[in-house]
Amino acid sequence: MASSLRLRQSLRFSTAFAARSLLNMRFNRSNLIHTGRKTFGVQYAELEAAKERSTALEDPGTIAKLQMYALYKQATEGPCNIPMPSDAHDFMGRAKWQAWSSVGNISQNEAQKEYIDLINGLVGTEAPVKTEEAVGEASVFKDIKVTKGDNVFTILLNRPAKKNANSLLMYNEIIQALDQASKDDSVTVTVITGAGDYYSSGLDLDIFMNIQPKDIPMMAGKGRELLKQYVAAYVDFPKPLVAAVNGPAMGLAATTLGLCDAVYASDTAMFHWPFTDLGISLEGASSYVFPKIMGYAKANEVLLFNKKLTAHEACERGLVTEVFPHDNFQKEVQARIDYIAQLPPQSVMESKKLIRDQEREKLQKACEMECEVLEGRFVSEECTKAIMTFFSKKPRL
Repeated sequence: MASSLRLRQSLRFSTAFAARSLLNMRFNRSNLIHTGRKTFGVQYAELEAAKERSTALEDPGTIAKLQMYALYKQATEGPCNIPMPSDAHDFMGRAKWQAWSSVGNISQNEAQKEYIDLINGLVGTEAPVKTEEAVGEASVFKDIKVTKGDNVFTILLNRPAKKNANSLLMYNEIIQALDQASKDDSVTVTVITGAGDYYSSGLDLDIFMNIQPKDIPMMAGKGRELLKQYVAAYVDFPKPLVAAVNGPAMGLAATTLGLCDAVYASDTAMFHWPFTDLGISLEGASSYVFPKIMGYAKANEVLLFNKKLTAHEACERGLVTEVFPHDNFQKEVQARIDYIAQLPPQSVMESKKLIRDQEREKLQKACEMECEVLEGRFVSEECTKAIMTFFSKKPRL
């Protein structure tokens, strides 16, 4: 509908322009030709200047990059004139084709204007979102920040500009950080939280855009092993593990909450597990944990049918321990962390082991089965189509 509206607007513009051109031609035909060329030259120069400015942008994300690509191609070449890549695993090629095709038949002139407006908007609204600086003990990590003090080990998901989307590096760094905390005798409790407004927006889908089709099977195999290690780091963590969910939590970041010992949430938090919407499958031992804590019907609603939960709904279903007003969230969580931190550490660890040992083998088996299925999903054409559909649903900037 939007493309049709733009096309009608373009046609009205073209008709009006033609009428004005005929009128002007009666008076000074040479001036019309000169003005026309000058106008195009100025706009083309602005287009190239906007393209140059786009290189200075902090990573604007896959959606914005696809929009930039599509509008620039439309502006310089016209409507999409190439076939869709035949390789189902060519995520980048198919995403570019779909983005360009979705622009429709708007004129090159209009596409130039939209491209320039898009770049100006991105440059004009891009506020520098700073990652948290390490305080006290220096952090050796890039995508997370680790701090320690008063028997508390804190892991901060530290990609606020990307809504703390989980990169492969972040997964590896969290594994390392949990291992450090487990071996540090001065640590009684470990806390995971997010920088900025999000806890985590889930897997960074840019991963799919930066891999060649021939490498998809290898990536899926490596991803399977990384996921097993990542979930095992939660399952086998011997000390109290607390999630402080400061904002929306999605995907694996939301499923691993079921492996934490306490989950405190801001009332601004939202929980979403869009696995089937993306053509993939369950992860984080959620196929075992969620039915156990929610019941099958309620678990199916979120895991199979992608239902989003508010913080209070997640609390009612047993995933969240307590919900606090956002303005008091940090204060309320800190009070509970301080209490846990002063408990006799060995007593807490041995008590946690008794609880976890009842479920450990079942959790490990669930994770193994999930990883095996997920590897197959990632190399499926259905997954590719679902991810492309996901990108196409994103609103224009």
